[in-house]
Amino acid sequence: MDPIYEWIEGRREQLIALLQELVECESPSNDAASVDRFQELLVARSTGMTKPKFKPSAGAFGRNLLLDFELPGPRRKARGRVLGIGHADTVWNLGTLPSMPFRRSSGRLWGPGVLDMKAGLAFFIYAMQALRDLDMPVARKVSLWVVSDEEVGSLGSRAQTEALAREACAVLVLEPGTGLEGKLKTARKGVGNYTIAVRGKAAHAGVDFAAGASAIVELSRQVTGVSGFTDLGKGVTVNPGVISGGTRTNVVAAEARAEVDIRVARLRDANPLDRKLRGLRPFDKRCTLEVSGGLNRPPMERTAAIAALFRTTRKLSETHLGRTIEESSTGGGSDGNFTAALGVPTLDGIGAVGEGAHAAHESILEDRISDRVALLALLVRHLGQ
Repeated sequence: MDPIYEWIEGRREQLIALLQELVECESPSNDAASVDRFQELLVARSTGMTKPKFKPSAGAFGRNLLLDFELPGPRRKARGRVLGIGHADTVWNLGTLPSMPFRRSSGRLWGPGVLDMKAGLAFFIYAMQALRDLDMPVARKVSLWVVSDEEVGSLGSRAQTEALAREACAVLVLEPGTGLEGKLKTARKGVGNYTIAVRGKAAHAGVDFAAGASAIVELSRQVTGVSGFTDLGKGVTVNPGVISGGTRTNVVAAEARAEVDIRVARLRDANPLDRKLRGLRPFDKRCTLEVSGGLNRPPMERTAAIAALFRTTRKLSETHLGRTIEESSTGGGSDGNFTAALGVPTLDGIGAVGEGAHAAHESILEDRISDRVALLALLVRHLGQ
């Protein structure tokens, strides 16, 4: 048995106890005080092995946290740190725990945020503790960067994430793996949001119908056209997800708007799509259109460096843990999109194995804890040489 895996197996209950603490410290994105409290808990539970640095968010969110780990071995390489990335915030509102408590059942651990992504944070802390206790030297600096606003777009943390990534030799994103196999993620789609706002002309729907220009009718025609911009063959999707408008049924609507989600697999497809959206023109010349928004996460494209990092990870898993891992791509975004777009070798989805992120059945597989923590430790040690 690999000594790192054996060390973790002997401390699995301690890790689960930490994970329970993290899950029960609720931390929704929109509650800065709760996110700060969670970040302080991370500092408290890593005392003695990290040097913490709080960094204010550029937005109205909680603080971001950088944990620099104190590991065995001389730091011969000042630049080129190994950077783990996670997030403190969840999609779950305060008060979710009574209806969705942390629990152990059917070989799983359940609770709000347990998969996305408090398990990943606990795993990284224990992986570094294993390297310390087993006195395994690491020549590079190793840090864990925990942002406060990933679930709402990382607007307040993106610049700080990119600055840290530029100094890294590799980035490990602690998001959950894909499916119950726990596939690692070597590609993610880029994500964008647009708003199409229509201004028409109000009129009484019964008395003066012809004098009105319905913003709702105009928007309906625009939405039909925009939906046609989807090109599944290129990995481009356009989803009008939210529509609003009008005031009363007896009034021709003067205003309407649609919020549109876009996803692109390749950066080169983003600008043509942007031009199409900004080039929309009204069908009814009495109406006006305003299109705003854009790409907020560039795609994480599978580069040669990312592929090489995955191959290294797969070999470590097969050699030391006897487990073959696979790679995957996903339509969802993460902070790994930012780091990969900078050309930094990035491996995503190396956190917990489970299912139900953002859903009531959110859970992780208990019997996949030790191999994932061990893989993190093995990979950090390899990259730190």
